[in-house]
Amino acid sequence: MEFDTVTISRAITAMTLIFHIIFATLGVGVPLFISLAEFIGIKKKDKHYELLAKRWSRGFVISVAIGVVTGTAIALQLSLVWPNFMQLAGNVIALPLFMEVFAFFFEAIFLGIYLYTWDRFKGKYTHWLLSLPVIIGAGMSAVFISTVNSFMNSPSGFTMVNGEFAAVNPFEAMLNPSAPTRIFHVLGGSYLTVGAILATIAALALLRKKGAAEYHKKALKMTVISMFVFSILTSLGGDLSAKYLAKYQSEKLAAAEWHFETEENVDLILFGWLNEDNEVVGEIRIPGFLSFLAHGDFMSEVSGLEETPEGERPPLVIHYLFDLMVMIGFFLLGISFLYILISRFKRWDVHNKFILWLFVLSGPLAMLAVEFGWVFAELGRQPWILRGYMTVEEAATTSPYILQMFFLFLALYIVLGTLFVLTLRKLFKDNPVELDLEKHYPELTKGDKK
Repeated sequence: MEFDTVTISRAITAMTLIFHIIFATLGVGVPLFISLAEFIGIKKKDKHYELLAKRWSRGFVISVAIGVVTGTAIALQLSLVWPNFMQLAGNVIALPLFMEVFAFFFEAIFLGIYLYTWDRFKGKYTHWLLSLPVIIGAGMSAVFISTVNSFMNSPSGFTMVNGEFAAVNPFEAMLNPSAPTRIFHVLGGSYLTVGAILATIAALALLRKKGAAEYHKKALKMTVISMFVFSILTSLGGDLSAKYLAKYQSEKLAAAEWHFETEENVDLILFGWLNEDNEVVGEIRIPGFLSFLAHGDFMSEVSGLEETPEGERPPLVIHYLFDLMVMIGFFLLGISFLYILISRFKRWDVHNKFILWLFVLSGPLAMLAVEFGWVFAELGRQPWILRGYMTVEEAATTSPYILQMFFLFLALYIVLGTLFVLTLRKLFKDNPVELDLEKHYPELTKGDKK
């Protein structure tokens, strides 16, 4: 039985990115929330927030360990699965890849110091300051790796001589046209997603009514307010991304919105499907809004897919991924705003079952939005691995062992995923919040078991 090496190569990388992005997102976002919780705890002299920071940092260490392995797998795959791409562009992306590793070591060093110096300083702010390099290191890791992906979408910083890159300027390559909007969107989306996941954990705990109600209510309040802030910032990032696409990757925007002919005052299409004649059916239209998203003017002209050669058009399925990502984003914005509104006017119980169940859904949905966003980003660049210079087919390996490689990586991710779940379960089930409170802060347990 013969296998298509290009398809299997794509499957390996897709599987790796879908798995790795979970831990990459946690790695970027969790340090910020650990730092916020500790800062609020110090400022308000509230031990609940201090315990939040301690418990979140315990779980964070596990996700970092898994993220290191999956990140290493991606680095291996660049050479094993996409050797022709590395031969062409390796000298361009080497700098950001090295800087990403440096940022990780910077983060890991300060994370170790942070974890092992709890209650070792007279001034509590001294320990809190150690969380800042962890946030910076985690954020810079995301920045550097995002510049590599951005380079693949908008290559720059070199000249092409005899089929090879020459006169390479790695800094110009890193600061390519796609980089600013992509970095902004990745960071905002990571913080939003982690806020939603931590809100889900708090909401589940309140629904189970096992105790430590005040602890979980404070966790929910802090994470939901953060969700609201980062929902707005992520929406802004999405708007900037649309304007970037309209200017530099018009075919991707056109495919995402099923916009086939170049027109003015173009409607934004939500949902729907395509019939046999490639006509949009059952959609929701927002008049002129695609023109506004693309150029900030409801009457502006938006390039249609007709202007892109047929062999270079992205798959039209990305429309659904775009819609799902946007709808989840607005859901997160809506429920976080609802929580803040109810908390402000205090006419209803903000911790009623209906609202808590909405937040239980928020974490899984936010992570799905991240997955949809990355798949949208990768599929939307097709058929290119390096837009305008090399296709995916040209970049893929021709190794006859590619199928064995697929199953090896699959086995690795199954083992890592299982270890992650079992370790977290063991870590927190055997040491619940109630036990931590009774052991370290007995004064807080009075009247807290509601």
